[in-house]
Amino acid sequence: MLITQKKQYALRAIYELAKHQRKGPIKTAQIAEAQAIPQRFLEIILNRLKHAGLVVAKRGYCGGFQLKRPPREITVEDIFKSMEDIDEATVCVSCISKSDCPFYGACAFLPVWREMQKAIDQICTGTTVQSLLENKSVQPLGE
Repeated sequence: MLITQKKQYALRAIYELAKHQRKGPIKTAQIAEAQAIPQRFLEIILNRLKHAGLVVAKRGYCGGFQLKRPPREITVEDIFKSMEDIDEATVCVSCISKSDCPFYGACAFLPVWREMQKAIDQICTGTTVQSLLENKSVQPLGE
């Protein structure tokens, strides 16, 4: 899983919405300012989050965005997957694309990259937005 700037912004946007979950919709400008996300880029991200079923949009003067599900039901993995631009099957853990890797099929480091990827995946699937709100960290592997 590549952790792009877009995925980081999406996580921060969802986090900001979760902080205000019972206060009604939040305007894009408020999210952008609170989380230091370029507003134009945030609009694109929020649209993708909406299509992924993570947020809902309300139009009008009192409109904005809010979470569609409770923070305890949204994982970091849910957010990151909604932002993926490429087919993960075509990505090597350490390279942008398997087809661009001169060592594909004979990479001495692949076992290490796969273990690292498993750890990242476990953290992403085990971390909910609620746990971020409560400032709880994920337990390290093996504990």
